[in-house]
Amino acid sequence: MALVNIPRLDLLHYTQGTQEQRNQFIQDIGKAFNETGFVTIANHGLSKELIEELYQVVPEFFGLPTETKEQYEFPELAGQRGYTAKGREKAKDAKTPDLKEFWQRGQTIVGEEYSKADFPDNPEVAEIPRFNGVTAEVYKKLEDTGRDLLKAIATYLDLEENYFEKYVINGNSILRAIHYFPISDPDALSPDAVRAGAHEDINLITLLIGASADGLEVLTKDGEWFPIKAKGEDIVINVGDMLQRLTNNKLKSTTHRVVNPPREKMGTSRFSIPFFLHPKSAMSLASLDSCIDAEHPKVYEDYTAGQYLDERLREIGLKM
Repeated sequence: MALVNIPRLDLLHYTQGTQEQRNQFIQDIGKAFNETGFVTIANHGLSKELIEELYQVVPEFFGLPTETKEQYEFPELAGQRGYTAKGREKAKDAKTPDLKEFWQRGQTIVGEEYSKADFPDNPEVAEIPRFNGVTAEVYKKLEDTGRDLLKAIATYLDLEENYFEKYVINGNSILRAIHYFPISDPDALSPDAVRAGAHEDINLITLLIGASADGLEVLTKDGEWFPIKAKGEDIVINVGDMLQRLTNNKLKSTTHRVVNPPREKMGTSRFSIPFFLHPKSAMSLASLDSCIDAEHPKVYEDYTAGQYLDERLREIGLKM
């Protein structure tokens, strides 16, 4: 198998380091995002205690009776708030839904006028009050971490460091808690049924808190699947399609999937909690002039982030 560049970086080297450490961080994350689209990050701002509490309340929610969870499902919101049941979402171009259910928490707008149609309220889980507070705290911390990472990315792209700030503050980001549920009868599974089919993320960058079990794999340039394993309390960061479009493929939105466990472990749950950092819908994803030249002609049509999100939600079955 070819060598895959997925470096482990220390965010403190960027936020509190020397100029030399900052410069090295910028080049390291840029190089990895240019090659594989993935890095792992240490010292990201989430305490071990907060992560542990998150992984207590999330299984507690998914352990509620189905009829209770379904009270928090709002199909008209296209899965962007609250609960989404099993069998709803599939990878783009896939025929079989993923083997999962999930909960999504969205932005709480502060200091700006906004429409409830664009930013619906986040439903509160009455049965588990701590679930609401913990997910809100994790959302805010991952959003702050993502903003720091985008500053490093902007610098790598020779943009002003705060280029992304006006787009992502009060942006359309989503915290998703996923339950890959146990498979009680593996023989009854469709041959193409997997926990998460091969896909690329829609957003600018994704921040993934270490999952409760293995299974995440990325597709290498050689067409081989490479398992991603974060160390300890690290988080995994990857490029999404919006950033790939913006940079005219300079930064790579790498195909990844979550494979089913070995047969002897199919009866167990897997929990995973990604944060999808989205900009405001009005942000233009037109490729940056600096990423277009004779060797790299413009690949994509000009879209706004909102247009692109709407298109992709329809493709994956969450929006009709």
